[in-house]
Amino acid sequence: MQIRINIKIFIFIIIFYLTRQIEIYGILMLFAFLHELGHLFAGLLLGFKPQSLTINPLGLSINFKVKEEDYNEKIKNGNMLALKKLIIATSGPVANFLLVMLFSIYDIKIFGISQELLVYSNLLIGLFNMIPIYPLDGGRILKNVLHIITGLENTYNYINLISNISVIILTMFSSISILYLKNISILFIIGYLWYLVITENRMYAQKLKIYKIIDNTMNFRNIGK
Repeated sequence: MQIRINIKIFIFIIIFYLTRQIEIYGILMLFAFLHELGHLFAGLLLGFKPQSLTINPLGLSINFKVKEEDYNEKIKNGNMLALKKLIIATSGPVANFLLVMLFSIYDIKIFGISQELLVYSNLLIGLFNMIPIYPLDGGRILKNVLHIITGLENTYNYINLISNISVIILTMFSSISILYLKNISILFIIGYLWYLVITENRMYAQKLKIYKIIDNTMNFRNIGK
């Protein structure tokens, strides 16, 4: 399994260090790792093989290799593969919410971290990843649900629209939070979300071009008949 490090993580480390929140950042990354173990466990149970692990500024991301039989299944019945991906995407936030319940009931000490911070950290990671912005878990969950309901092509249209609306709404609320909390770290988190959305917008535009080429080819063949 390949391990990759997004160099932007070093920028976040510097920012959180200068804002005297490096300890909180370290705690969040620790439970982000446990969050990713949830994805890994679910993927292994479903028979997927981990291909790469990427360490990002706001957590970790694991990619699974699609087996040949799963690829063939995707061609025959894409809903089954979408359902498996839905389970994997959901397992990460579920892992954090289970930890929230565990730390709420039992006063477990981990590296001297307070019970309140343990609960808050996992709740924050779980809720953050449920934001419907692709490729966050919330976006992946929504994408696979829409894939099952509406089909793949319509899914790309919906998920792109929802991701853009979500980041705009979050930016509005975050601007108010920055004014009241005086926490510049929020600005960089929103900036990173915009980076994800803009990157996905470019990929979405490329997919639209591919679909147009396919449609034009199919229309041309129909005219020929």
